[in-house]
Amino acid sequence: METKERLLSIISPVALLVVWQLLSWLGALDPRFVPSPIGIGAAAYGLIIDGELFHHVWISLLRVVAGFLVGAVPGMAIGLAMGISRWARAAIDPVVAALFPIPKISLLPLIMLYLGIGEASKVALVALAVIFLVLINAMAGVLAIDPIYFDVAKNYGAPRRKLWTKVVIPGALPMIFVGMRLGIGVAFIVIVAAEFVAARSGIGYLIWTSWEVMRIENMFVGIIVITILGVLSTFLLREVERLVIPWRKERA
Repeated sequence: METKERLLSIISPVALLVVWQLLSWLGALDPRFVPSPIGIGAAAYGLIIDGELFHHVWISLLRVVAGFLVGAVPGMAIGLAMGISRWARAAIDPVVAALFPIPKISLLPLIMLYLGIGEASKVALVALAVIFLVLINAMAGVLAIDPIYFDVAKNYGAPRRKLWTKVVIPGALPMIFVGMRLGIGVAFIVIVAAEFVAARSGIGYLIWTSWEVMRIENMFVGIIVITILGVLSTFLLREVERLVIPWRKERA
């Protein structure tokens, strides 16, 4: 059944591309604004041949991975602490409630004021976008653990380290991975937006400069590439989740 599901996940985007190309051939889509998949593929080939596409993808990936790690690791630690301790929740939850709703891209000018326009500001922006999603889901994962597991651990005199490694972390892992999948998606959104205005490289820069000179095919290449990266990163996290949480069964 799993093989059929994966096959369907491959067939559906291919079918979409076929319909898109047919509509282009039939003249239903204006090529000045919506180029055909073949035209986009030709533009992508040109960008690959001169190395420009790989350069932009590599730069964006470095920023996303660095920012994701800087945000996810402390977010996980703080979220677990908030889930296990009501005192930590009382102290930190108001701060999270105040800062989480702020659109993270709106903080870019402030971050650049302190960190400059280099890589540090972009990594910090991604980290800020990721940390709250991982934190909130990690906390929710701990709070969702049945209290009976804590009672059993305490009754058997489990040391605090065992409580964390055998109850808290395993019980919260499913929600932590939910937060990380959400975080990696938001990380790509934020980095592209940041590269629109504060970069001279990256996929966002490619999209923006292509729009400025009306090279619409190149713009679509950037959009499709960021889509593919988002899908691949989510798939990678799902596979890691399967390995780390082998006891969890997905619903049909």
